[in-house]
Amino acid sequence: MSTKIEIPQSALAEAQRTYLARVYGWMVGGLALTGAVAAWVTQSYEFQQFLDLNGWLRIVLVFTTLGIVIAMSSAINRMSSAVVSASFLLYSALSGLTVGIVLLNYTAESVAPVFFITAGTFGAMSLYGFTTKRDLTSWGSFFLMGLIGVIIASVVNIFLQSSAFYFVISCVGVLVFVGLTAYDTQKIKENWEVEMMGTEIARKSSIMGALNLYLDFVNLFLILLRFFGDRR
Repeated sequence: MSTKIEIPQSALAEAQRTYLARVYGWMVGGLALTGAVAAWVTQSYEFQQFLDLNGWLRIVLVFTTLGIVIAMSSAINRMSSAVVSASFLLYSALSGLTVGIVLLNYTAESVAPVFFITAGTFGAMSLYGFTTKRDLTSWGSFFLMGLIGVIIASVVNIFLQSSAFYFVISCVGVLVFVGLTAYDTQKIKENWEVEMMGTEIARKSSIMGALNLYLDFVNLFLILLRFFGDRR
């Protein structure tokens, strides 16, 4: 006859706090690394010269970072937590190069306000996702489809070069990443039980949760920068 082991509520609450601290700790760490690399790009005249002479670097960065995300998402179960951690940090650093290249087009005075607008919007939607009793599962499907639409439309607009179409894409992009922030936060909140499954599983899961929130934040920042940033 088996007996069911009751886990104290205090232990469950502690596990939830630990897991959420892992997720947001990795996200903040990733953003800090991205910010540091981006700041270096804006201050490095040598790198900017190298970039001017090697325009292909932008394309390589895009496909490399995309490849890292795909690899982490598809092979997470086969990776060790150390590999997942290193992949996330590498992605954050390479994204810092991409963000830094974008920031070269904007005045330093306009970047800080956009960052704080992004942080406020992200914080509000993350708080909503954490506290709401509403099931946001349907939101996830809707906004993921919206994200695919934004990506396809962006590729099409490379050839159309339509400023009006670009504006519409940006507006939709804001809605998509604002919605995904709430959805991803709720998903992370409901996934905290992995903390009870061992350090290895919890660490990998927390990094993937951090990656989702990181992507929401950075993409929202870049889109808002198009609206509120002052170009050089």
